[in-house]
Amino acid sequence: MDTLEGMRTFATVVAEGSFSGAAERLDRSPQLVSKYVAQLEARLGVRLLNRSTRRLSITEAGQAYFDRCRQIVAEVDELESAVGDLSRAVRGTLRINAPMTFGMHHLTPAIAAFQDEHPDLEVELALDDRVVDVVSEGFDLAVRITRLDASSLVARPLAPVRLVVCAAPAYLDTRGYPETPRDLAAHDCLGYTYWAGRDTWRFESDAGVEEVQVGGRFSANNGDALRMAALAGHGLIMQPTFIVGDDLRNGRLVPLLPGHTVAPLKVYAVYAHRQYLSGKVRAFVDFLIKQFGPEPYWDRDLDVAGRIPARR
Repeated sequence: MDTLEGMRTFATVVAEGSFSGAAERLDRSPQLVSKYVAQLEARLGVRLLNRSTRRLSITEAGQAYFDRCRQIVAEVDELESAVGDLSRAVRGTLRINAPMTFGMHHLTPAIAAFQDEHPDLEVELALDDRVVDVVSEGFDLAVRITRLDASSLVARPLAPVRLVVCAAPAYLDTRGYPETPRDLAAHDCLGYTYWAGRDTWRFESDAGVEEVQVGGRFSANNGDALRMAALAGHGLIMQPTFIVGDDLRNGRLVPLLPGHTVAPLKVYAVYAHRQYLSGKVRAFVDFLIKQFGPEPYWDRDLDVAGRIPARR
């Protein structure tokens, strides 16, 4: 028995006027209630209650102790209630880390919509394509785009991420269309430097899995930079549809390698603990799942089937 529990039990006995009444209110046995009060008296070295078979009365020391401990117990109950409300409430500051391009184009609008619903919430968004340590760097959660390995962190999937190989029409008119993954060796393939497999592109088809070594004259640690290089006709890129989707729709970029696909990634919300998760984190992750979902808006009506021009 801890001190607070003993104080709470004693105060309830005095308020109810009996051990049995306190036991019923606290949902404990009368024997356990009596034991708690006896342990409290032993720790204090003073009798708090006079007991007889027919009557229970409080001593002078017990009255003084009751007046003070009743106030303490009430304050603790109020504090616990306030903290519980805070943990469930969507208020305070939410610190988020996210990749640069996804954060700018998709996460920032979602944050704005979420804050419209929760005006007491402040958000600090740190955009960085490197993988941060969520705990040591003090983030409430991170958004990551990956094929997730085993981790001590909690990860909730928010949306699938499709990857597509594509290039600008001007580049393809000059260098030709690759028809198979092996043809990529003759092309400038622009690499994402934060991706461990940037020099090895892996494809799946009805014939199985095929890995090819690629290379080019330009690489970058940001998807938007690679997109701009591709639009300028500098080479082929393998990038998510949430970056190049609009370019594919309007023909600024052309999807390549029909019949060959790249294994998709996922967008995850990553945070340290599932137990005692704060209300602001839980509500925001639930919001993102609804905002993106298994069929994210950036993939609607998007055809990523590869193109090969008709031979003349």
